[in-house]
Amino acid sequence: MVLGILGGGQLGRMIALAAHPLGVRCRFLDPAPDACAAPVGEHLLAPFDDEDALARLADGAAAVTWEFENVPVAALHRLRERVPVLPGPTSLAVSQDRFEEKQAFERAGFAVAPYHAVSTLDEAVGAVERVGTPGILKTRTGGYDGRGQVRIDSVDDAAPAWRSLGGAPAIYERRIAFRRELSLLGTRSRDGAIAFYAPVETVHREGILHTARAPAPGIDRATLLRAERHAAALLDALGHVGTFAVELFDDGETLLASEMAARVHNSGHWTIEGAETGQFENHARAVLGLPLGETATRGHALTVNLVGEIPEIAGVLAIPGAHLHLYGKQPRPRRKLGHVTLRADTAEELDERAARVLSLLRL
Repeated sequence: MVLGILGGGQLGRMIALAAHPLGVRCRFLDPAPDACAAPVGEHLLAPFDDEDALARLADGAAAVTWEFENVPVAALHRLRERVPVLPGPTSLAVSQDRFEEKQAFERAGFAVAPYHAVSTLDEAVGAVERVGTPGILKTRTGGYDGRGQVRIDSVDDAAPAWRSLGGAPAIYERRIAFRRELSLLGTRSRDGAIAFYAPVETVHREGILHTARAPAPGIDRATLLRAERHAAALLDALGHVGTFAVELFDDGETLLASEMAARVHNSGHWTIEGAETGQFENHARAVLGLPLGETATRGHALTVNLVGEIPEIAGVLAIPGAHLHLYGKQPRPRRKLGHVTLRADTAEELDERAARVLSLLRL
């Protein structure tokens, strides 16, 4: 069985590694000669809109999926003429546009921070005056890991912020004084069944995920079930099939939806060792029409991202419960090179092991 994947980054690499034991071979379309997924599957070196390459990606494949949002929606429409493409174009289009994403959240029942769409300098100034400060001006499309975003502390910041983003269509959003950031992950099958994972507490540094801990402590069951109902409504509306993540702000009273990843997500890397079935395997199962696996958590787990540098490998592997994943990328600042997932039977044991991993990183 062949699974086609648009994109050859680390997420595609981990989908392929999880799919291989199921007898699934992966084929990647990626324009980068050094795509890090290439060693674990067939690499088609071509632009995402190359008609011949799209035909080769679909040839003999049971399904095609995508591993990040920066692929053209038109490519999915082209592929759908030949093969099932999951998640479909609607999920991709909504996840590419922050304004459409906010509206989808609200329709599904999620609370969101106050926001306003911006397409001109005058609208940027007006949005800051209307929504209030502090806030963030974000491009509607593109941008990740903190890119394409400018902080605004007063209305005087609106004009320079607008110019710094090149006058691109944007969304202005009020900054929330949140207590912590959370992530809700799960996988939706072709028949609409959803398997949720334990909620995750995340910590970001300079806009990049630093750590992800599961299960997140201190979430009452009623709050979690409400968030899961909203997520289910969102996925049903999109007709989404595959793994997903909804990033949330916890302000101490409610959970506000921040962003959605309509794909496997960095905050779910812990599931490879920390859940009965990892997010990557469940994604492959879902898009291929196979039954979903159990998502129960195995004790306590924490993922530490390796950004810009790789610690001494022997030191990591000497820590009990440590699992090292390197992506085969050349180091450079702000680049995700790998991650370490820790597992433990108790939260206290996990904290001790996490401190040992963090001591190996130059932070």
